[in-house]
Amino acid sequence: MIAVLKKIALGLALIAVSAAILLYSDLASRRVTADAGPAKHQLRLAVVQHAAIPTLDDGVSGALAALKERGYSDGDRISVRAYNAQGDIGTANAIAKEVTSGDFDLIFSVSTISLQTIANANRFATPPRTHVFSLVSDPYAVGVGVSRDNHMQHPPYMTGYGSLAPVEDAFKLARQLNPGLKRVGLVWDPSEANSVVTTTLARSVCAKMGLTLVEANAENSTAISDAVGSLITRNIDAIWISPDLVAAHGLDLIVSKARTARIPVFTSVPRKQPTGALFELGANYFAIGHSAGLLAADVLDGKSPSSVPVENIMPVTLQINKLALNNLRDKWTLPDSVLAQADVIEDETGRHTKDQTVASVGH
Repeated sequence: MIAVLKKIALGLALIAVSAAILLYSDLASRRVTADAGPAKHQLRLAVVQHAAIPTLDDGVSGALAALKERGYSDGDRISVRAYNAQGDIGTANAIAKEVTSGDFDLIFSVSTISLQTIANANRFATPPRTHVFSLVSDPYAVGVGVSRDNHMQHPPYMTGYGSLAPVEDAFKLARQLNPGLKRVGLVWDPSEANSVVTTTLARSVCAKMGLTLVEANAENSTAISDAVGSLITRNIDAIWISPDLVAAHGLDLIVSKARTARIPVFTSVPRKQPTGALFELGANYFAIGHSAGLLAADVLDGKSPSSVPVENIMPVTLQINKLALNNLRDKWTLPDSVLAQADVIEDETGRHTKDQTVASVGH
């Protein structure tokens, strides 16, 4: 009997020792896991733009810079997939369908057309994908459910910023540089909602100022040459380039034809590189993209798009090209007061930022 009890006691002791070893091993394992920290979940971000033009590229660059500042770097906390429709509406609709049906934590779009195609596709997504938009002239007027009267009224999964160009300021500046200005030409695409918005605004501004807006339509880049040619034959004094994707894509051609006709170009789509336009007054697209990127970071952090009003933001930049005054048909001048307001001035010595040009203003 005693021998049996000894065997039982020995067996219980062995079981206890084994359990202790297993418990210690499990504890050590849990300590290693805890020391390593929680496993990181890489969020998926779709970045969608309608065309490869400098303004949209700048907006995307600004957004990605803001996300990085907030700790969302591609390949680390987020995985970024870029989509570009290259100006084709069929491709844009296909992209919208793909991103709204894909496993993305956030869709970030630039341009009005990208907003429209994604918003339309999102209506059929189950569930709708979270969407932040930017570089849209007038999000209240493009049929995506954003209220002009109540900026908190929009689809709960979507928010962003509008960026309506300072059209009236551009025409007032053109009149200041040439008090005799009467007829301004415009090439635009009537199928672009953002272009409809700015063209309508320009008509109103011109009517108020006693100017005639002479219009020519171009629905693709191949139609730009003929459109500009028709404007020039109608005795225009200058050409204005609006935030129109087709016109922006053909800016170099428009400037070239205008130079041959000895009339200036002014634009509402400033670029970082020289364009040949007399002045560029409009959005700082990198800055707009940066603001929208900070908003995207807020959403990735957990902020609900439904709690963010859709506001209009417009950080304005003025760029002036003194060289464009050469060989013009009419008299255009650049007063010191205007030069003092410029963020960038281009002259015979190069392209200078505001700090660099202060000393030269007045010469």
